[in-house]
Amino acid sequence: MSTDVTAKTPAPAPPGKSGGAAGDGLLQLVMDGMRRNMRQYGMLIALGLIVALFAVWTDGDLLLPRNVSNLVLQNSYILILAIGMMLVIIAGHIDLSVGSLTAFVGAMAAVFMVKNDMPWPLAVLLCLAVGALAGAVQGFFIAYGGIPSFIVTLAGMLIFRGLTEIFLEGQTLGPFPEGLQKVANGFLPEVGPNTNYHNLTLLLGFAMIAFVVFQEFRDRRRQQEFNLDVPPFNLFLLKLVALGAAILTLTMLLASYKGAPIVLLILGVLLVGFGYVMRNAIVGRHIYAIGGNLPAAKLSGVKDKKVTFLVFLNMGMLAALAGLVFAARFNAASPKAGLNFELEAIAASFIGGASMSGGVGTVLGAIIGGLVLGVLNNGMNLVGIGTDWQQVIKGLVLLAAVGFDVWNKRKVGS
Repeated sequence: MSTDVTAKTPAPAPPGKSGGAAGDGLLQLVMDGMRRNMRQYGMLIALGLIVALFAVWTDGDLLLPRNVSNLVLQNSYILILAIGMMLVIIAGHIDLSVGSLTAFVGAMAAVFMVKNDMPWPLAVLLCLAVGALAGAVQGFFIAYGGIPSFIVTLAGMLIFRGLTEIFLEGQTLGPFPEGLQKVANGFLPEVGPNTNYHNLTLLLGFAMIAFVVFQEFRDRRRQQEFNLDVPPFNLFLLKLVALGAAILTLTMLLASYKGAPIVLLILGVLLVGFGYVMRNAIVGRHIYAIGGNLPAAKLSGVKDKKVTFLVFLNMGMLAALAGLVFAARFNAASPKAGLNFELEAIAASFIGGASMSGGVGTVLGAIIGGLVLGVLNNGMNLVGIGTDWQQVIKGLVLLAAVGFDVWNKRKVGS
């Protein structure tokens, strides 16, 4: 057998053509890898193009350190909601109540801290518990009651909005304690010698780059061990360089202003934690399973009702966290808080790669989708585009993102 194989060794390519053939083969591998991973990289490329467009259009104002810091602070609560919403959509459901629940938790926080002078750390824990309880109640009706999530969360949207009006008596209530305000508006402290940069932010940025490189190599090796398709190595290296450059650029911009916002650290913990759960934990795989093929998941022994219940409990807790951040950022709880937050979170999830049929999406994709909307909002404000046209443009971006996803799935299927 071995002699037959070695006897059929192909003849060497003619001089002057081997390099071209190798180059064409490498280009073909890269193009095939791009086509297979277009869903994963498409919105990341789109985000880069949008940033570049508005950076030119605003004469560089978009990428000023102060504006980048404000961009993080302004979109933090939407990004928190988008992480939870992505898990809900992957599981094959939807949650329309998160905006109202955000306002309700903000109202509860004001009642605890402003009216009753409760210590803010204790009030935060109680508010998170309230959010988890609200999500658990909705999850119970959806998972064990068999009521569609659209109906349950639509009812929740109305109930929590009404309760917000009742608790606040139609008035804005504030201010919040300084400690809570710093969570939403504060920055990491200065440490070390004077380097004209924020040293702690630099350290965290370099640590994040090292972590991303390690995680990407680890995931690639695990995929190869299970004989799964992986992108070509050159494309993989290009992805690492792009991610490293993006993290380094953000780090330098933030370090040249006041440093990393505290809420960015919270987002980082959520991104890493939920990313790990969805990639490696059993419950994460079960979420993908029930969203991708519920009958098959049941036959495989997945406890779909329990998983659905946990997904909505988690969404309630993240909505509570977003409500606390929003209320602390504006230093007041308002009956009108959280309006359309659910639509922003849903749009961020779909722009970031979620599928309406469920079973598809990543936590990083939710962050990318939220950043696309955030950069659009910020950039359009800087160039003076009115809010009416902003809504039109964001709607077209959402339609284009979902349309691109449908086209890509058809192309891959064919």
